Amino acid sequence: MLHLANETLRVDIIDPTADRDRLGPRFCAGAYVWQIHDATAGPLLSGPEGPEPNPDPFNGHGLPEACRDRARSGDPWLWRGDEGFAPGVGTLGRNTDGVIIADPCTWHLDIGPTRAEFRTQHAAAGYAAELLRTLELEGRTLRSQSRLTNTGKIPLELEWFAHPFFALDKVGGIAVELPPQASLPADSGFELARGILRGARRYIGKDDGAFALLAGFENSAVDARIAHPTLRDGIRFTTDFAPSECPIWMNGFTFSIEPYQRLSLAPGESRDWQLTYQFGASRAGQA
Repeated sequence: MLHLANETLRVDIIDPTADRDRLGPRFCAGAYVWQIHDATAGPLLSGPEGPEPNPDPFNGHGLPEACRDRARSGDPWLWRGDEGFAPGVGTLGRNTDGVIIADPCTWHLDIGPTRAEFRTQHAAAGYAAELLRTLELEGRTLRSQSRLTNTGKIPLELEWFAHPFFALDKVGGIAVELPPQASLPADSGFELARGILRGARRYIGKDDGAFALLAGFENSAVDARIAHPTLRDGIRFTTDFAPSECPIWMNGFTFSIEPYQRLSLAPGESRDWQLTYQFGASRAGQA
């Protein structure tokens, strides 16, 4: 693992080469935050397999981000025949098990004590792009910044999404403070009352859970405060863009809010975006 650190937080980041066994075709390899440790409270993030030290790469852990290889309808993004292009992952292919990485991206890294920069260029299936991913740790705030540039000769049409995995409390619950315009469909597996989102019941294990599309962010950025079992004010999670859609998901180990953005880049065009995580003070040592 690679690391950023200051007096109160340590950020564990996947090394795209040395930690390749943790990577699959789903999540971007560069600037992939695996865990964040508080100096007194310990690890702060979870994953779909909870305490499993070597989870399936498809499930992941921590704060991954990714380009989806297909739309929710099943229509593929950036595929030509059996060859696909996933910025930040590499060339995709298919075998009897499904989608695989046929040729991973090569990353150029610049790592300092509190800032890490990951840059890659790749081409496949007639597409080409450069991706710059930057992580900055300032106090108890972590910023994840991305810039995607279409370096090819044809347009890029894709979706990019964040899939942060937040920890549940001791009884498997979660409380998420959302803006007043947020809403959910009926029978979603969640409850939303007076701006606080909770699971409709306790979910058990990896395969028991709920998924829903959260509405109300069509014209505004995401701003959510997620309660945390060891942080007094939880974690404030924000984006600098209005998501094209915003799924929420939880199982017996974790909760995730997943802002998506639909990107359409002409040749030579770039797009920048940012996610911010503000970690509340640790409860450790409280009377």
